[in-house]
Amino acid sequence: MKAMILAAGRGERMRPLTDKTPKPLLKIKGKPLIVWHIEKLASLGFSEIVINIAHLGNQITEALGDGSKWGVSLIYSDEQECGALESAGGIIKALPLLEDETFLVVNSDIWCDYEFESSFDLNGDLAHLILVPNPEHNHEGDFALHKNRVASDAKKKFTFSGIGYYSAEFFRGLECKKTPLAPLLREAIENNRISGTLHEGKWRDIGTPQRLKEINTTSE
Repeated sequence: MKAMILAAGRGERMRPLTDKTPKPLLKIKGKPLIVWHIEKLASLGFSEIVINIAHLGNQITEALGDGSKWGVSLIYSDEQECGALESAGGIIKALPLLEDETFLVVNSDIWCDYEFESSFDLNGDLAHLILVPNPEHNHEGDFALHKNRVASDAKKKFTFSGIGYYSAEFFRGLECKKTPLAPLLREAIENNRISGTLHEGKWRDIGTPQRLKEINTTSE
């Protein structure tokens, strides 16, 4: 199974840090966010990783190279000319590079101890989302869980972690343009085509300078 790391975003909430440095290269405990993911993916059996780039994307390719440093192959999906395509748009553009029928997608701006599964079986679903307990900045949550099915109609909701396993079928035939992921997910949820799991381990959304500072000053 291939993995994709979403790394094309402008990082508006992280400004001014992202004015000169792409968010995936901001450091936690002295190591760029995206490198935490690459190392973890490599240790869990992922050998090919697709990374989409846009804002200051050349800095990412220069910093990471071809991935040989970590024993993986890094493949870049370049959105610099067209501008960042948002999550679903980025996946649609990268689909020919992903090739596999099932692939993993991870947001570059999270930090967690979730164990990625290189042989995850969707069992006919379009996607499997990893949800987490709601952090302070998202009290309302995003999606509910009924056993292992993701739903949107319950009072108790959890936060989407930015980690998901997807079927190529989910995106095949969609136009390559700026496309957010949430509306596609909600449509598939209404059709009962998405499963989910609650991860209750460590997880942080490193979306603001304050959150970056907090994690760098804790003992995690």
